[in-house]
Amino acid sequence: MSAFLSIFKPKRKRDTHELRQVAEELEAAKMRYERIFRGEHGYGFLDWDVEKASVKWSGGFWSYLGYSESDMEYIADPIASLEYVHEDDREYLLAAFDSTMKGNDESEIIYRIRKKKGGYIWTEVRIEIERDSKNHVTYISGVAFDITHLKQTEEALVESENRHARIIQSSNDGVWEWSAKRGEFHFSDRCWQHLGYAEEDDAVTHGQDRVKVWRNLIDPDYVDIFDQALSKHIKLNLPYDVEYRMKGKDGAWRWIRSRGQMSFGENGEPQRMSGTNMNITELKRIEENVLRAKEEAENANKAKSDFLSSMSHELRTPLNAILAYSQLIEMDENLGEEQRINNREIKKAGLHLKQLVGDVLDLAKIEAGSLRLSMEETNLFRLVQECLLLIKAEVQKNNIKVVVDTNQNSKTRVMSSPMHLRQVVLNLLSNAVKYNNYGGSIHIVLSKTLEDRLRLVVKDTGKGVPEELQKELFQPFNRLGAEGGEVEGSGVGLVITQKLVEQMGGAIGFESEEDMGSSFWIELPLCDKHTIARHVSLDTPVGTVVDRYSSPTFHSTKKILYVEDNLSNQRVMEQIVARFPQLEIILEKEAVRGVYSARAKEPDMVLLDINLPVMDGYEILDVLKKDKRTASIPVVALSANAMSHDIEKGLELGFSEYLTKPVDVDKLITTFNRFLSD
Repeated sequence: MSAFLSIFKPKRKRDTHELRQVAEELEAAKMRYERIFRGEHGYGFLDWDVEKASVKWSGGFWSYLGYSESDMEYIADPIASLEYVHEDDREYLLAAFDSTMKGNDESEIIYRIRKKKGGYIWTEVRIEIERDSKNHVTYISGVAFDITHLKQTEEALVESENRHARIIQSSNDGVWEWSAKRGEFHFSDRCWQHLGYAEEDDAVTHGQDRVKVWRNLIDPDYVDIFDQALSKHIKLNLPYDVEYRMKGKDGAWRWIRSRGQMSFGENGEPQRMSGTNMNITELKRIEENVLRAKEEAENANKAKSDFLSSMSHELRTPLNAILAYSQLIEMDENLGEEQRINNREIKKAGLHLKQLVGDVLDLAKIEAGSLRLSMEETNLFRLVQECLLLIKAEVQKNNIKVVVDTNQNSKTRVMSSPMHLRQVVLNLLSNAVKYNNYGGSIHIVLSKTLEDRLRLVVKDTGKGVPEELQKELFQPFNRLGAEGGEVEGSGVGLVITQKLVEQMGGAIGFESEEDMGSSFWIELPLCDKHTIARHVSLDTPVGTVVDRYSSPTFHSTKKILYVEDNLSNQRVMEQIVARFPQLEIILEKEAVRGVYSARAKEPDMVLLDINLPVMDGYEILDVLKKDKRTASIPVVALSANAMSHDIEKGLELGFSEYLTKPVDVDKLITTFNRFLSD
């Protein structure tokens, strides 16, 4: 027996040593894993003893949430720990564990856990189940970690998708996509709804190739446009933005605007293209209506211009006789005083009618937007001086005192169209004289404003404008009750003035008090010191007014050929020329005979009417300029076609000068002197 026992003694010693060694290794491993678990912030390792209803947690998960070791005893209770779960997730969590208990040994559960200082994190728990021989759950082990960032990213993605879906839905756009990998094309239902189909995509295409069905609905006239736009986008990287017409379910045409973007692979091969379709049928209809209305407006505008041009011509032709003869009578030194007074009234009425025609045409040009302004630097004070010279006679006649206060702005320049600004200033000064009292005064003031503008104020001491009529002041053809008075006017001067000032980038206004006078002002932008403008120096002395009637400055006899079909106009010109022995006139009323006379008689100047039968003045001019015998003869137009475009056209085609009817005798003689001087 002792021998038998002696056999096992060494072995028992070896087993005890080995067991002790294994125990030490297990303890070391345990300590190591506990350190690892404690160091894993954001991760928690759980071991749930179901029979004891106790959960052991390892790792830094709960400390990551702000809880201390003293909280862990409460958290270890599975029932108590439900308080830390978001109330909206508790029912879901219990149901998930119940499902696990009944047979699902592996599970992933996502829910929210409250942090100690408030707020929640999203947690994912992955668990495994251990069961006994009776299939009862004995242990639930697993790991819990924070997936809040992942959940937020997921929610942001869902919200982004929902937002884009809402935007697309609200915009009524259809969406399409082509995939090279799958080799298929997808149209959203809205694309088909644009064409009047209420069914789903597949119901419309009936299993056919979607692109083929779509292309078959495109108007044949637009298939090439569709293909070229796509080809240029893929090959040349040009934007894919194309409009084409398609046939709807009801057979009516629909307009589609398609836009998209292709994505390419590393080797430049097309991979995917996405885009949208917009139903622009209504926009196209509106566009067509706008274009039609524009065309109708342009036609109406042309008809209006043609009418105004015709009216101008028809009115200026008889006015030519009235004013020309009155000028001839005025030149007669043997005229009696009573005859001179009568002639002055005729001339005055003629000039008033001429001004009225001019005002109406100016207003029509401004309203039609056909008035061209050439903006330049302008010395406003110099321009005021020029206008004062022009109304000097009326100022003296009415014994009106004029005071000018420049406030050191005599050299200040503004940006304007000098010709039209002169018209504005002259109108304001003329009104200040016309509507002033005899012996009254006009106060002209120049001053700078805070908005870098120069203000011109023209203040008179006239009767003023009643307050109840002031709102009607800038209405065309409204003379505010002065129609029956002694002061003549058309009622459009201020309207033209207002529109001209506004077109030059300025402003206009007034103040008026009945029986005290009126104060009209305009403001124009100052010239920037860096402005480079086209202008002739405006610091030269103001020109003096020429004598009313000039005389020829040449002494040798000059022949004038006048081609005019109106006998009254012929007689007027004949009598004008007859007053000057240096001039000889050749009259022709037919275009062909006029060309013949120019070639045969070699005149020193040709005066041409424009509206001639058979050949008009432009055609005669062309013939004369192409003939070596007449090419050097100055050709001057004298026409009742007085619209600005008529004058521009005449000068562009080669007329040496373009004079308008009614003829101004002084300007006519000045033209003779210009081209006929010895």
